[in-house]
Amino acid sequence: MCHRETNLRAADSLFGMAKHLLSKETYARLEAEIAELEHTVLPAVADKIGRAREMGDLSENGDYHAAKDEYGMLNDRKNMVIGILENAEIAPEPADGTVGVLSRVTILFDGDSPDMAETYLIGHIEEKSEGTEIMSPSSPIGSALLGRNEGDKVTVTLENGAKVSVTVTKVSR
Repeated sequence: MCHRETNLRAADSLFGMAKHLLSKETYARLEAEIAELEHTVLPAVADKIGRAREMGDLSENGDYHAAKDEYGMLNDRKNMVIGILENAEIAPEPADGTVGVLSRVTILFDGDSPDMAETYLIGHIEEKSEGTEIMSPSSPIGSALLGRNEGDKVTVTLENGAKVSVTVTKVSR
């Protein structure tokens, strides 16, 4: 295996990722989540608040305060998802064998044994599914891996000044 080494400063690798790059499936799931929150979940919790309000003294009404807290958390989630989608693009398919957004990449940190290799999906946290670890494409290591191929070695200087080197051992979709 041929190793090509690239040295990057972490701060240099953080720029240029203003858009949220999402898979078509995640984009659609987030749109559906907003619709469900707006049309089903939030109105149901608003009804709970109304029913709890009718129980009398609000200062000691646990149901009322719990429903208000629930409404606030759900509304915050809705607003966060709206913000993500307003600044989102569908990620292009990564090229075969090249690390890109939505690639699954297996890396090995220098000094680790091969059985300690770690596999990540390079993407937005909303791409997370059970059993899948996410690495942001705007993180120091994630951005340094973009465009790399199996066998490439990348050395990254982190914000704290520490240097880490990783080797790409596998790239898949």
